[in-house]
Amino acid sequence: MTPQQRAQTCAERMWAKDRASQALGMTLTAIGPGTATLAMPVRDDMLNGHGICHGGMIFTLADSAFAFACNTYNALTVAQSNQITYLAPAPAGDTLTATAIEVARTGRSGTYDVVVTTSEGQKIALFRGLSRTIAGQHFDEDTQ
Repeated sequence: MTPQQRAQTCAERMWAKDRASQALGMTLTAIGPGTATLAMPVRDDMLNGHGICHGGMIFTLADSAFAFACNTYNALTVAQSNQITYLAPAPAGDTLTATAIEVARTGRSGTYDVVVTTSEGQKIALFRGLSRTIAGQHFDEDTQ
C-alpha cells in the first residue's frame, strides 16, 4: 500500500465515524501523508451575536483538518495541545477552507500547522497543533 493509499484509507475510516464534522457540513477535499484540507460553508446558525462567524466554529474546522492530517499513517493519533490566532471573522454564506500541513513528526509526536482561509483566499486563522500517537490502528493493513 502506498503512503497516499494509506492516508486515503485512514481518512475514509475516520470520516465514516466523524458525525460532528458531517453535521457542520464539512467536506474533506484533499488528503495525503501528513496533510489534509477540509471545507465548511458558513451557515446562519454558525453566526455569533455580532452576526459573524468567529471563534469556536473556525477552531472546530481547523482542529478537524489537524486531526485528519495527523491520522494519515494508520496510527491512532490525538491532540496533545493546540493554539489558534484569529485574524478576521467570516460572513454567512462564505465557504472556509482549512489546510493542515505536517511541520515535524518524530516518534509518537507531531507538529502541524493549519491555515484557515475564506473563499477569496483571505487568511482568517492560524492554528498549530501538537499530536501524540496512542495505541492502535485505523485498519489492519494485512487485509487491505
